[in-house]
Amino acid sequence: MTSNSRFHLLSDDLVEDRLTGLVWARDAGCLEFPLSWSEGLQAIGDMNRDARFGRTDWRMPNRVELRSLVDHGEKQPALPAGHLFRQVFSGWHWTSTTAAIAPAYAWYVHLEGARMFYGNKRDFYWLWPVCGSSTILPRTGQLECFDDQGRVIDCLNSGQDGDLRAGAPWPQPRFSIIDDGVLDRLTGLIWYDRGGFGDPVADWSEALAAVDDYKTRTGHPWRLPTIRELESLVDAASHSPALPADHPFREPVDTYWSATTSGFDPDWAFALYLTKGAIGVGHKKAAGFSVWPVRGDRR
Repeated sequence: MTSNSRFHLLSDDLVEDRLTGLVWARDAGCLEFPLSWSEGLQAIGDMNRDARFGRTDWRMPNRVELRSLVDHGEKQPALPAGHLFRQVFSGWHWTSTTAAIAPAYAWYVHLEGARMFYGNKRDFYWLWPVCGSSTILPRTGQLECFDDQGRVIDCLNSGQDGDLRAGAPWPQPRFSIIDDGVLDRLTGLIWYDRGGFGDPVADWSEALAAVDDYKTRTGHPWRLPTIRELESLVDAASHSPALPADHPFREPVDTYWSATTSGFDPDWAFALYLTKGAIGVGHKKAAGFSVWPVRGDRR
């Protein structure tokens, strides 16, 4: 789907993403200035009370929803070329998903180059409101809610990811062990069952070569996963590793190369930091990350 067909103006203030079904504020900076995380949740409540732009189902996007807008081949902002949005600040934007490894922090996405890490909930960042629902995007896995000090709180009407649990539910069981790998029943992808090759490889080109060698030796179409495919494994309720609690992978490690080149600087490629669940980048000729082969087409 091209950018011209993907995004549709519902009004001067609303943009529908036809790929996911979500509806976004056309002005990404419609809240006018950066907010703390709790202020952001309150601002969303105010938008619903006031029926801003004619809608009463606004929310802070969860990490899957916000990253669904990202185009990894673009920069400043890292959005699809020809998008219809306005006032997109190339900086950090909050999500409603708390970082399981540090619950006083929440995930945020940097729209300059599409990285995702977590920031202190008391700090001030941008918030891009979303509404509507998606049958395409899965849930993040987060089930609990936390205040800005990292304490567990009652989720009811908090507006947090653990409260709304927006997205398609995960199949149960999620993973099935097959002869030559692990089938993820959520995505349809088949993963190398050990959770990667173990020891880090020297660089990105060696990672690609290692997977190609494995493909030749096994006769199966293994490949280096895209960053979206790697990220699809993350359970936002878990850390160390950030995988579903019942995952069958035997030897997961911290950092994995993806096949996705950074649009911000093509000398770098995206990587998944599995201990945390973060999305970062590594220099293709310098970083030593691990390899986790995958095969199949994502549903």
